[in-house]
Amino acid sequence: MQVDLEVDGTQVTGLPRFQQAATQGRRLRRWAIGLGALAGAGWVLAFFVGLFAPQSLWLPLLVNQSAALLVLVAGLQSAWWVTRWRAGVMNPQALTPLVVDGPPAADGWYERLLDRLSQRGLHLLGQIGAATLWLGGWALLVLLGIEQAWNLALPAAAVGLSATVGATLALLLAFGLLVLERQLAQENPAQWPEAGSLAQLTRVSIISLVLGAVCLLFAGENSVWPVRVAVLMGILPGLVAIELLLRAVLSVFSPHREQLEPPLLARSFFADMLRWPPQPLLALQHELHNRFGIDLRQIWAFSYMRRAFLPVLALVAVVGWLLTGIHEIPLQGRGIYERFGKPVEVFGPGLHSGLPWPLGRVLSVENGVVHELATSVGENPTPLQADPAEGPAPMTANRLWDASHVNDKSQVIASSRGEQQSFQIVNMDVRFVYRIGLSDQAALAATYNSADVPTLIRSTASRILVHDFASRTLDGLLGADRVGLADEIGRAVQDDLQKLDSGVEILATVVEAIHPPAGAANAYHSVQAAQIGAQALISRERGAAAEASNQAQLQASLARDQASANAREINAAAQAADLKFAAEQKAYASAGQAFVLEQYLGQLSQGLSKAKLLILDHRLGGSNAPTIDLRTFTLPADPTPARTTAQPGVSH
Repeated sequence: MQVDLEVDGTQVTGLPRFQQAATQGRRLRRWAIGLGALAGAGWVLAFFVGLFAPQSLWLPLLVNQSAALLVLVAGLQSAWWVTRWRAGVMNPQALTPLVVDGPPAADGWYERLLDRLSQRGLHLLGQIGAATLWLGGWALLVLLGIEQAWNLALPAAAVGLSATVGATLALLLAFGLLVLERQLAQENPAQWPEAGSLAQLTRVSIISLVLGAVCLLFAGENSVWPVRVAVLMGILPGLVAIELLLRAVLSVFSPHREQLEPPLLARSFFADMLRWPPQPLLALQHELHNRFGIDLRQIWAFSYMRRAFLPVLALVAVVGWLLTGIHEIPLQGRGIYERFGKPVEVFGPGLHSGLPWPLGRVLSVENGVVHELATSVGENPTPLQADPAEGPAPMTANRLWDASHVNDKSQVIASSRGEQQSFQIVNMDVRFVYRIGLSDQAALAATYNSADVPTLIRSTASRILVHDFASRTLDGLLGADRVGLADEIGRAVQDDLQKLDSGVEILATVVEAIHPPAGAANAYHSVQAAQIGAQALISRERGAAAEASNQAQLQASLARDQASANAREINAAAQAADLKFAAEQKAYASAGQAFVLEQYLGQLSQGLSKAKLLILDHRLGGSNAPTIDLRTFTLPADPTPARTTAQPGVSH
């Protein structure tokens, strides 16, 4: 219960926590300084490790252990502020500041501004509280450190002798903190109420140190879990730091009274769970009762839940254990059911039931999944990536002899130089398409007779290829023998796999490429170039012949079309003239002289269509013919006038 000095009759001199406040404050201060120095040294070492070996196990290990120590330091400092207030109540003169008369303040504007800012800063510090600011600062520092060291992609690596030294130091420090935790846990709450909360924070540091020592002892090149545990162990101090930060922020909105005993801010619900047996509901019940006055013990539903929790949990555990006997097999898989370690049946796709684990279990086996395997792979094979259909061809499609291929395997073949027998080296890319057999016996054989099916196929194929190519020559390999090469290799590999009872079925054998030696490659390049040149010349001559033939056909077609057109025009003109003559003949027979006169006038009109005519009627002037002066129609150079006597019926 907090003490309020403003209440009349309050006596604190008889309370044990006030009597021992000064001693407790000195102890807390020594512990905080020592552990803070250790945490600072750990962070300095982590800084240098991050500079020279950022992918080392030491970086997250040192940061997380130092963060756990800083969480404990924050709790110790928060408890020190409480004991300091109690010591000040017991001895008020110890906290009375000494007023030293100094020179008067200067009257400049800069000095006045600094004085005003300092007064406002002290006022704000008094409103928030130094304990709150320190607790929030420690929590932020812990969170920032854990965030910088969080990297779940760290590779496994051997640590060496330093791991043993580091594990020993961590265990020694954990033992010292364990002694401190036992001392705090055995303190009487009436004499030291904050000891229980500090003991809980001490357990956080102890767990982090022990986990760090275990990670160092089991670290190795083939062990990845120590690195992951070293990174993940920062979750516990991170959760505690987040809770302390939230408590510091929420305490700002709580009223601060100088005469009221301050509570301990560095209390953690997560640290309170570090007890055996864990009692999260009891801790929540105490927290609600102390904070809000809610007593969950008075609610019958929670009491019933507490009594029925263990039976219900046991029933759920039993049902869950029985459900482990139900197995779901996907469509592309099969399952070998083992009862007490002995294979009993091969399950197909669907739901199947059996004995629960570990009495019965199901081993997964492929069901018709087709794989492609190359006889040789690179040291660090890159994962396959899908290439776009409209994009450029991938590098794996390059079959040129002068290009390097990762999956090529060198083979020795027979050769002859002059009269001596020799050998040559040929690079080949042979691939096998295989699957696990569809029968139950094949599934059992592939599971129990072969530890690694791809390695078995690759080793068997390598032995078959060496034996087969030793009897082949380069000319035969690149010529007629290549047709049946893939079938022969596939049959030989399948026979050996059947003898081994591997349960593997070779579906196809594909010879992707055969790269002959350099000399043979150059010779084949020359032959290929000559063949390409001959084919190009033949194609060029065929094109010229086709062009000449098409041109002659075009000219003949034009001449024939022109002759047909002329003949058609002449024939049409003759037919038109014949029709016209027949029509005129019929018209003359019908009209007689009138038709002739009409034709004459028509021809005359057509001939004189562009002439200037003067038509005179012969009946003008009576019996005398008219006289017409044509001087206007003569040339200006002719002075003699012309007289023309118009005869009747004549026109000019």
